[in-house]
Amino acid sequence: MSLTPAKPVLVTHEEASKRPSREQALEAVRTLIAWAGDDPARPGLIDTPKRVVDAYGEWFDGYDADAGKELSRTFEDVTGYDDMVVLRDIEVESHCEHHMAPFLGKAYVAYLPGEKVVGISKLARVVEIFARRLQNQETLTNDIIEAIESHLQPRGVAVLVDAEHQCMTTRGVHHRHVSTVTTRFTGAFKDDPALMDRFLKLARG
Repeated sequence: MSLTPAKPVLVTHEEASKRPSREQALEAVRTLIAWAGDDPARPGLIDTPKRVVDAYGEWFDGYDADAGKELSRTFEDVTGYDDMVVLRDIEVESHCEHHMAPFLGKAYVAYLPGEKVVGISKLARVVEIFARRLQNQETLTNDIIEAIESHLQPRGVAVLVDAEHQCMTTRGVHHRHVSTVTTRFTGAFKDDPALMDRFLKLARG
């Protein structure tokens, strides 16, 4: 008996961007458990889909957050301060967009205030918002710096991200304790090598 090939299903952009229901997400996890070779109905796994979906809701809550809103409340009275503001050791907990495996590390962020400064906790929150999305490290670095540039109009921004990627350490080449470092500099940090070097020394301790 010959089978007629199924016609491809055309999905509109609106349909593709619509978030699936929680039940659809739970069923997707059950499918992956079964595909891995286990029984999603056995006692040890029966509640796993719920836990996975809850975890995904936490890991990827950056999609529901707005970095611009975090940077919207600024202060103009800096009492003459004109040097860099540096945040070190900001925790980065993200997932790579290629394998959805975690990459973990630290971010170091500095900016030279123009007419506006922002609460330091907001800079850490910007890192967290972009990290809690499917990412690659290069894009994460750019996202952080472009948000700060856009909303604060500083004289310069510097960002360094140093992270270990589990898609490299737990699969594939299995190289452990290898970290990836990405940097980007704008404004005065890009134009002044001495300023860039000072940031790097502060970031690296």
